[in-house]
Amino acid sequence: MGTAKSSDATSKPKVKAPIATPFPDATARDYNIAAVDRTLDLLDALSRIGPASLAALAESTGCTRTAAFRLLRTLQARGFTIQDEARGVWRLGARWAALGRAASEQGALAAAAMPFLMALGKATGENAYLRVREGMESETVAIYQTDPAIRMYSEVGKRGPLHAGSSRLLLAFAPEAVQTQLLAKRLNRFTPATRIDPTWIASDLHRIRTRGYLITSDEVIAGSVGIAAPVYDATGSVVAVLHISAPSMRMRPPRPRNLLPQVIEAAAKLSAALGAEVKPAQGGVVRDASTPAGWPLNGGMLTQSRPHTIFR
Repeated sequence: MGTAKSSDATSKPKVKAPIATPFPDATARDYNIAAVDRTLDLLDALSRIGPASLAALAESTGCTRTAAFRLLRTLQARGFTIQDEARGVWRLGARWAALGRAASEQGALAAAAMPFLMALGKATGENAYLRVREGMESETVAIYQTDPAIRMYSEVGKRGPLHAGSSRLLLAFAPEAVQTQLLAKRLNRFTPATRIDPTWIASDLHRIRTRGYLITSDEVIAGSVGIAAPVYDATGSVVAVLHISAPSMRMRPPRPRNLLPQVIEAAAKLSAALGAEVKPAQGGVVRDASTPAGWPLNGGMLTQSRPHTIFR
């Protein structure tokens, strides 16, 4: 006859199994699919170096030529890649145009930017904005408002000038034909501080491209200071300007100088999220005639203007 087990008051209680959550911590479990990762690497490579040979794509993505060929053929069957057999190179297919339009219509850029605008707004205590170029104007596509009591002079969908304020950074990286056409027009003056001399503006566009940021004061709205940095995509194109704006009474030196690195960092993080290869900002102090007196500023990144992409 078996011996009955006696109860022990000191026995340990049973440990309950952990409750599964619908969204587990990504660090606890890896949900990446290797084939999908390699496919996306190939598409990134095509966007950067394409049209390109199979050998170049395989080398750029770190996979074998056999694996790269099979993935490219699969994409080709769905219209996402095209092989130029005569030249022996691969290029992106026409299906991406439809996806690009859909991404733009669904607000992909604004959605991608919002976490970075929110983080910047909370860190600086100022409203954060994202603007893009639409033809000869700028358009606000996303806003994070830190304090509802603060009056805003912009809203999502509102258009503005390219030659004045933080949007001049968009003009600096626009195609040369756009710059020439806009500067040939009669430019509107919004405040006494608005610069409308095309010669001065053309020189400032060069300065903006060199230093990689822009600080303006009173150019569109009297008593408003803006601190702006460019946002890049995977092709190296400037697709937007990220900036904060605040009343000049809260932007007395040296505060703009102190906030500039945070704006540049937020723009760089958003650029990285869009697939851009972001280089660290160069150190040093920049002083020029376009920078308000008393505002020594850290140098930015050297960039080049390239064609706009699906995020526009």
